[in-house]
Amino acid sequence: MNLKETITHKIYDAPLSAIAVEKKCIINAFNPHSYIIAKKDKMFEEALLSGDVLLPDGVGIVFAARFLKIKTLKKIAGADIHSYLLTKANEKGQGVFYVGTTESTVQIIEKKVKDQYPNVRVGSYCPPFAAAFSEVQSDEMIEAINNFKPEVLFVGMTAPKQEMWVHQHKASINAHVIACIGAAFDFYAGTVKRPGPFWIKLGLEWFIRLLREPKRLWKRNFVSTPLFLWDVFKEKLR
Repeated sequence: MNLKETITHKIYDAPLSAIAVEKKCIINAFNPHSYIIAKKDKMFEEALLSGDVLLPDGVGIVFAARFLKIKTLKKIAGADIHSYLLTKANEKGQGVFYVGTTESTVQIIEKKVKDQYPNVRVGSYCPPFAAAFSEVQSDEMIEAINNFKPEVLFVGMTAPKQEMWVHQHKASINAHVIACIGAAFDFYAGTVKRPGPFWIKLGLEWFIRLLREPKRLWKRNFVSTPLFLWDVFKEKLR
């Protein structure tokens, strides 16, 4: 994966309102950790880059774009696009569907959506936990989605699994917008608390999340981030 080319030509740098949600639109997020994975995994790289919108989900991507003097970006997290799409779905009386996480988490999500967005039809499906899904499991997931007929599908199965699954099955999924938003499921449900606006504005959301979930996030912060920064500085020297 070419970092400069990806930031220049693929990273989304317009208001969320400019996203064309009336037709099939796949939304992925891009951060230093996903960049490092995509450098080694060509299938994941293809899945990321073949989407319609690639969000700058991380201060590292914002920093790289400015440091390399490519463009000025504003961080857009999965939680941000989730909130935006729910608001739009409520205005239009649309259906949203959640695939991923646990049964207890999606039950909380469904209740919150019904309370906060009363005009939204909401449904969900929890696949079994697996490193990769079988053809039968994928067929069951797609059947559940298509039977509900959502305008918006939220996928929360962690990267790179979620992006690769969507890329593989996008032709069979009947939804206008498919957004891979990972941790936003837990943030919205409240099972994992997202750092507040103060930390987000300072660009330190990653640090607070690391303090709260060191076991899960140590690798992306202490392995992926240094490797990413090294590539940024190498690109600058060119």
